[in-house]
Amino acid sequence: MSDSTSSGLTHIGPSGQPAMVNVGGKAVTARLARARARVVLGPAIIKLVQAGDLPTRKGPVFQTAIIAGVMAAKKTSDLIPLCHPLGLDDCQLTIEVVSADAILIECTARVTGKTGVEMEALTGASVAALTVYDMCKAMSHDIVIEQVRLVEKTGGKSDFHFNG
Repeated sequence: MSDSTSSGLTHIGPSGQPAMVNVGGKAVTARLARARARVVLGPAIIKLVQAGDLPTRKGPVFQTAIIAGVMAAKKTSDLIPLCHPLGLDDCQLTIEVVSADAILIECTARVTGKTGVEMEALTGASVAALTVYDMCKAMSHDIVIEQVRLVEKTGGKSDFHFNG
C-alpha cells in the first residue's frame, strides 16, 4: 500500500530515492486532524487584543490570521514536497488568548479520502501563527512561535490523541 524502507520512512521508495506514498489501495474514510500553535506575544500586545481583535492596515489581526491559515491549509501540497493534494471538506481555525502573554491557535482540517490531513492542519496553524507575527512585529520583535504540534488525528490506520 505504501512505499517504505526498513527505517519506517514513508516517502522513500525501494531504490532509496524520494517517492510519493501510493494511497491507491487505502480505503476512503472520514479523516480529521487538529494542530495547535502557541504564540507568545507579550503582555503589552495581549492587552491590546483582549478587548477585541487588534485592527491594522491589513485588517484585524486574528481574522486575517484565520483566513491565511485556511488558505495555507488548502495549498499544503504546493508547499510540502510529495504531499498529496486534497480537497478539504472543512478547515476551521480558532485563536484565543490563553494567558497574560500568549495566544493559542488551533486548526482543524477534515477530508473524506485515502490519506490524512495532518500536514494541512499543521500548515494552517503554522501560517496563522506567522501571520500574527507579521502583523504584530511592528509592536515587538520579541514574539515567539512555539509548540506547533499535532494534537489529534482520526480516521486512518491509527488514531492519535495528544494527552498533554
